Amino acid sequence: MTQAVVIDKTEDQQTVALRDITTADLPEGDVLVDVAWSTLNYKDALAITGAGPVVRSFPMVPGIDFAGVVRESSHPDFTAGDKVVLNGWGVGEKHWGGLAGQARVSGDWLIPLPAGMTARQAMVIGTAGYTAMLCVLALEAHGVTPDSGEIVVTGAAGGVGSVATMLLAARGYNVAAVTGRASEEAYLRDLGATSIIDRAELSGKPRPLAKERWAGAVDVAGSTVLANVLAGMKYGGVVAACGLAAGMDLPTSVAPFILRGVTLAGVDSVMAPKAKRIAAYDRLVSDLDLSRLEVIATEASLDKVVDIAPKFLSGEVRGRMVVPVNPTLDA
Repeated sequence: MTQAVVIDKTEDQQTVALRDITTADLPEGDVLVDVAWSTLNYKDALAITGAGPVVRSFPMVPGIDFAGVVRESSHPDFTAGDKVVLNGWGVGEKHWGGLAGQARVSGDWLIPLPAGMTARQAMVIGTAGYTAMLCVLALEAHGVTPDSGEIVVTGAAGGVGSVATMLLAARGYNVAAVTGRASEEAYLRDLGATSIIDRAELSGKPRPLAKERWAGAVDVAGSTVLANVLAGMKYGGVVAACGLAAGMDLPTSVAPFILRGVTLAGVDSVMAPKAKRIAAYDRLVSDLDLSRLEVIATEASLDKVVDIAPKFLSGEVRGRMVVPVNPTLDA
């Protein structure tokens, strides 16, 4: 017997509660994992509150990522006792996720916990940080270097933005951090941001082109914010777009792409192949000062997850929120 956050739906009424479950309740999969740490993400908050159509079937255990220890495995890559990490693959949406004491998943979705990283650190990084690393890799793949110019990061006080700011600063980039919360300036500068931009500057009606400001961008917002970022890119600039917190639309024209040669690089973390995931985590180990992760980390116990979830939607959560499920496993 273990506990899990369970989302259920009867007719049009969604309910969420912390419930007891057994191993027999878990969905199919060839690896059974004892979850040490999980996280609470924006997507989990959408699922728990019902504010977005995240959950594809009911009942559902949310939690798009987790780190833990293999209890049982019939997958050739893993044996009992292996430490593993999972991000994405529709877990917490189509397949029961990590906000539970145990998870049964496909071994194809798991990667080994990187050497030198604890399960807790892996979850402070989490899907948000792993996505941020994919964005940095996308900028590098398109030739953006610290000498190219300033990089703008939207939603910089959030999970993806916080890690992206840390990663870019550690690599020597000048980072312009965008936030709608002026109170976060000290936090963002501590992460390595060299300038702060009020989100309101990027929230007005976008023009096809604006003054050239940035050589690169990491965007979590989409919609009007992304349109304004594109308009302000330097010639040959690159935007790594990984989120749609502000909306799925893109109210702009082809002007930035045709007249300034701007590249819009889409970044998906959910279905990325295993080799790409391992490469991203290897870079996270080498590029991040793991001892500084506590700057962006907040803990929430499993029984508090449902109450905290709405705060993500109102923009009250800074950095990364980790959930200790069986933290004694992280030894």
